[in-house]
Amino acid sequence: MIEYRNVRVALLGGGTVGAQVARLLLEHKEEFASRVGASLELTGIAVRNLDAARSADLPKELFTTDAESLILGADIVIEVMGGLEPARSYILQAINSGADVVTANKALLATHGTELFEAAERVGAQLYFEAAVAGAIPIIRPLRESLAGDRVKRIMGIVNGTTNYILDKMDTEGASFDDALAVATELGYAEADPTADVDAFDAAQKASILASLAFHTTIPLESVYREGIREISGKTVELAKKAGYVVKLLAVCERVTDQDSGVEAVSARVYPALISREHPLAAVHKANNAVFVEAEAAGSLMFYGAGAGGPETASAVLGDLVSAARRHIIGGPGLGSSLEANIEMLPFSKIQTRYYIGLSVLDQKGVLANVANVFSDNNVSVEFVQQSVDSGVQGREATLIVGTHFAQESDLQLTVEKLSKLESVSAVDFFIRIED
Repeated sequence: MIEYRNVRVALLGGGTVGAQVARLLLEHKEEFASRVGASLELTGIAVRNLDAARSADLPKELFTTDAESLILGADIVIEVMGGLEPARSYILQAINSGADVVTANKALLATHGTELFEAAERVGAQLYFEAAVAGAIPIIRPLRESLAGDRVKRIMGIVNGTTNYILDKMDTEGASFDDALAVATELGYAEADPTADVDAFDAAQKASILASLAFHTTIPLESVYREGIREISGKTVELAKKAGYVVKLLAVCERVTDQDSGVEAVSARVYPALISREHPLAAVHKANNAVFVEAEAAGSLMFYGAGAGGPETASAVLGDLVSAARRHIIGGPGLGSSLEANIEMLPFSKIQTRYYIGLSVLDQKGVLANVANVFSDNNVSVEFVQQSVDSGVQGREATLIVGTHFAQESDLQLTVEKLSKLESVSAVDFFIRIED
């Protein structure tokens, strides 16, 4: 039997994920060797602070602040430090030194992915990033390899565990947004500054990556429409529940047709939306993630599981490490990025969607006709109207819930704007899109 030398592995980052990667790599060293065909030698862990607390008990001699020396002596570099710099520079240094790279850095890939993929292709290296989207859920490899011979039509997913936890608590327990966020923070799902999660920056980065892979086209992060969940009220959640819907923060990436030119385009967007309680994504609770893929030949596929967490994300990182180590032993060039389709992005204002709108209106004759005229004048067809009457301090008011048929986003937004200016409309309480 041929014995290969050890595969040298450098780890950049010793935080929640990095510590668990190192722990599992050391604890299961013999198992990994049998899977790979050679021993995986963890040569060191580069960190900013040698004295910081770790989530695993690791040999102190492994830690160093000299990342560059680790990189230059490695066959495979794992980057789990996060942020754009120095992560970008370290990964480029690793690639240019001939090492393969495993990263969990979604922000870096969404911002500088094209540069990194091109650098890897130039030298025949491989960039692995299963852990960058949806934690432990295997979604990158299926899109990149398993469905490479198919035509992905649509991806719709819950890709941020923090927001799903908040919305699920509002739906199942009637909690307010602020109370649900406070619990999420206490449990460690949300950071002290939850902006990246609740304002959908994190989900938009993941949507950029998923859309690029699914449609073989570079989807810049700035082209992904982003809308967070701060404006979702308990009333919106409750009314949606009564109508048979649940509110989820969704990443939606799909092939579409430009209605003006008839040319195929793609759309990538993130926003809170209603989905039917019968849809598989409606059953995704707490901080879990799920991605629903529709492909031309394969049909409908769903990937579900833990979207975050140290051990969970470490599982995806180590899966990539095993693949990288096997490739290192067998040899051959890395897998290309396959982003050459160059399909145009459809402007968000031109997508076709549906709205669910809540209005507080005066309970008097002719109001419904005035509201209906606004929809008609702006090319929006109404699917249903529900009405209830409340006794308020300022007199009797009615609540109108209006669901629309599919219409162009710009027409729907203009409709909401015009409704807010009607004298008979006290307030547009909410408007939210419907996805199926």
